[in-house]
Amino acid sequence: MEQVKIFDTTLRDGEQSPGCSMNLKEKIEIARCLEKLKVDVIEAGFAIVSPGDFESVKTISETVKDCTVASLARATVKDIDAAWEAVKGAVDPRIHVFIATSPLHMEYKLRMKPEEVLEQAGKMVAYAKKFCSNIEFSAEDASRSDLDFLSRVVEIAIANGANTINLPDTVGYTTPDEMRHLISYVREHAAGSEKAIFSVHCHNDLGMATANSLAGVLGGARQIECTINGLGERAGNTALEEVVMALHTRPDTYGGVTTGIDTTQIYRASKTVYNIIGQTAPLNKAIIGKNAFAHEAGIHQHGVLANKKTYEIMTPEAVGIVANSLVLGKHSGRHAFSQHIEELGYTLTKEEIDRCFEEFKDVCDKKKNITDADLEAIITHHAAHLIQEADENGYSLDWFQTSTSNFTTATCTISLIKNEEKFQAVALGDGPIDAAFNAIDTIIQPSEHTFDIFSINSISEGKDTLGDVTVKISSHNKTFTGRGLSTDIIEASVNAYLTAMNKLAAFEAKNQEAE
Repeated sequence: MEQVKIFDTTLRDGEQSPGCSMNLKEKIEIARCLEKLKVDVIEAGFAIVSPGDFESVKTISETVKDCTVASLARATVKDIDAAWEAVKGAVDPRIHVFIATSPLHMEYKLRMKPEEVLEQAGKMVAYAKKFCSNIEFSAEDASRSDLDFLSRVVEIAIANGANTINLPDTVGYTTPDEMRHLISYVREHAAGSEKAIFSVHCHNDLGMATANSLAGVLGGARQIECTINGLGERAGNTALEEVVMALHTRPDTYGGVTTGIDTTQIYRASKTVYNIIGQTAPLNKAIIGKNAFAHEAGIHQHGVLANKKTYEIMTPEAVGIVANSLVLGKHSGRHAFSQHIEELGYTLTKEEIDRCFEEFKDVCDKKKNITDADLEAIITHHAAHLIQEADENGYSLDWFQTSTSNFTTATCTISLIKNEEKFQAVALGDGPIDAAFNAIDTIIQPSEHTFDIFSINSISEGKDTLGDVTVKISSHNKTFTGRGLSTDIIEASVNAYLTAMNKLAAFEAKNQEAE
């Protein structure tokens, strides 16, 4: 079967989504998930944008062993130099060069004439080719470009060494029929097209990113550029889980093509990304939403009980969703715990297992029944480095006490630890969580910031369920996300807020060092 490559740009295009910025540890964790998913290409970032982006691309390039690692670069010498310096340590480095080709972009953004764009594209692809053999060329806003001009640009890029040609729907403007025609037309009219793999990169502004990407495959594209959960600018990008499962479920419709993706890792990757950016999947999100495999209508339930295929075109196990069954208890040992984690599809180091086992035992003391969902919450929170950690640069929770009622003002006394030193404060608030946050602010005295999101989600069923709290704050035009996990909502909230505040403090400290 012919294979369609999966090019994941969660760490580049996905991170450009407002409120979805990530630190280096979080990016590495996502890169590891993508490697386990067996994506073909990880676009690790846009190296020239900032020292932080350069460091991320470089570190991921040196960490990932089983995927191509790419960095985006405008068609300029400076961008390409930065991209190469960042990816040169990768097992298979790729430089991804782009330039706009639509009349609108050439005139108003580039302020270049078409012939100048042709010349620059050829010259910069040839320059990038001096560094490595794996060169991708993207014609930005291809879907609004003149097809004959676009064919000329592609022809020049291939002649100068590009072996992947990406024709993106940059603003989510096109339709499936148009995308299929775009790919097939350029492949037919650009000389040397047989030497390159054609790729699609679609945005979801009109809700057609997945449909347009699949139409591109029908037109001859053999690479799809996408993100976990469809994360991306504006309305987002093509969702990896959607195109992969569409090809997996309907190979007959798409010419019998396949992907190299390990679909059982999809749910884990999705949960990890949602944890890191501080969001949860919409209930009706295709493939990984809570209701994706739920059946409430009586006629549906009857059909599923008789034969799952009556209403399920794929199984939850196919994407890595496990049944919410009872698993381990307070008397379970470390070996049983470790073995069950492996059965869930997680590979952890001994240190990570030890830390997660401690968290598990703490939860066992507070919660009667432990489910797979609880275990996954513990693992993913720890793996993404989102549980509050006591490190030399941050505050961690020592203890807290709250007093509240519906006729008096809530009070919180809290003790935090930093560098083995304890700090205590008392504060009032409109409820125990507000009082706890005010007490934290009294100790930390943070920079001015806005409070963007505070949300609580239950991990499983029952009144003793783990509470998953997300806090998002903004300062310095950046968003800082924290998450906390506990059967005690106040404790989870405190840990989530401390995590976000520690990230803000670390960001400010790094900026001061740079100055």
